[in-house]
Amino acid sequence: MSTNERCHSAAAPASRKEDQGNQAVYSIGDLAADLGVSSRAIRFYEDQGMLSPQRVGGNRVYSQRDLARLKLILRGKRLGFSLSDIRELLDLYYVDHDHLEQMNQTLQKGRTRIAELEQQLGELQMTLHELRELEALLVVTINQRKSGAHQRRTENAEELPTS
Repeated sequence: MSTNERCHSAAAPASRKEDQGNQAVYSIGDLAADLGVSSRAIRFYEDQGMLSPQRVGGNRVYSQRDLARLKLILRGKRLGFSLSDIRELLDLYYVDHDHLEQMNQTLQKGRTRIAELEQQLGELQMTLHELRELEALLVVTINQRKSGAHQRRTENAEELPTS
């Protein structure tokens, strides 16, 4: 979650406005619509201390910084990071000028997540294999029983007296 990722992760929402300092500002509705999340989700991230919009007349006003942080939060969620991990990585942005600590921690957490996903994938593959074996066994058994039932009906029909 480096500075480069912040700048290049997605285009800025089209519905931005300019404040007095020529800085882009966004309403909660603009961010929600443009990023495909609910206003409630954005307020949740604010309640968690992950976003800190300014207030203008009781309305939340989000800066370019808030937009970048929200994009990183959403990306972290998509990748399966916990909220505490995401918050920790966001907070590391200000630790050092070169963001090396943030990048190292992101690398470490990313590798851990990869290992977790690979383990889950292996477990899923084993489960799929077992289900496919069960499916094949059931298909054979069903077909055998259908064939046997058909054969018994045919034999029974031959035993019936004809008039």
